[in-house]
Amino acid sequence: MEIGVVGLGRMGGNISRRLMKASHHCVVFDADEKPRVALAKEGATVVQSLEDLGETLKERPRAVWVMLPAGRITEETVERLGGLLEPNDIIIDGGNSFYKDDIRRAKKLAEKSIRYVDCGTSGGVWGIERGYCMMIGGPKEVIDHLDPIFAALAPGLGDITRTPGRAKGDPRAERGYIHAGPSGAGHFVKMVHNGIEYGLMQAYAEGFDILHNKDSKDLPDDERFVLNMPDIAEVWRRGSVISSWLLDLSAAALAKDAQLQNFSGFVQDSGEGRWTVEAAIEEAVPAEVLSTALYARFRSRQDHTFGEKILSAMRFGFGGHIEGSEPIAPETRTKKLQGRAASQNPAE
Repeated sequence: MEIGVVGLGRMGGNISRRLMKASHHCVVFDADEKPRVALAKEGATVVQSLEDLGETLKERPRAVWVMLPAGRITEETVERLGGLLEPNDIIIDGGNSFYKDDIRRAKKLAEKSIRYVDCGTSGGVWGIERGYCMMIGGPKEVIDHLDPIFAALAPGLGDITRTPGRAKGDPRAERGYIHAGPSGAGHFVKMVHNGIEYGLMQAYAEGFDILHNKDSKDLPDDERFVLNMPDIAEVWRRGSVISSWLLDLSAAALAKDAQLQNFSGFVQDSGEGRWTVEAAIEEAVPAEVLSTALYARFRSRQDHTFGEKILSAMRFGFGGHIEGSEPIAPETRTKKLQGRAASQNPAE
């Protein structure tokens, strides 16, 4: 298939590459020249503007995948594309937009008979090799039309043990992607996914913090242990019930530097954790762990612990997030996102 891709950062660029490896034709655009040049050398058709993108895409209906940070820059891009595309064309938002924004956009675009798909995308910088886990919302006929794109991006069956009793289930789930439901459902599922991610990461962080502080001078001498963190992380990867990819990333970071001196312990939150807690409040669902994990990230910007260095190491491991030691004011962060849309990672 032919598909347009807007935003060639750590996620969008690799999504284009994975699609091209599967023989799909990508017409790509980014405000930054550097990723455009790189993708052109790898076989993509590069355009200089959104207007050029619309004119260059020949296959009907046209489909454009937007992979930009959630917020104003995605909102403006979707709105502009809505003015450039024609009835039956498709806009896919693969970033981490708020699901209620998806519902609103889908209704607005439907007035022009333009179809809208929200695709929660997980995989980070490793997606080009491992594939992307996708949670997709939108009309069934549109999702079915785009299936070759989703199938190419997904991990596939791989070597994961198949779940007993799934023989009659939707085979797409086993391959790493699902049609979650109507507009907004994809990003809603991805939002909760990231909320859970916060909780899992916080559990590892707190555990390693307890281990790290076992040699505290405040403890009696016979109760003080100097524990080997890299070895503990490694042994937990081997047959333990708490083994996971997040633990793999922690073990890799500790193997390089047991004290994690290159990580500040300052931990950002990308939005989905807040939205998950807000949804829990709206639904009156207790979410103690996820709420606490979110508040722990807020606190990390004031007082950094070894546990928070573990959090930073995991975020860098899966998404390439480089975090500073000082909080960024919301208005400053918005300007940075708008000015550096091409280089930002829109998804955890």
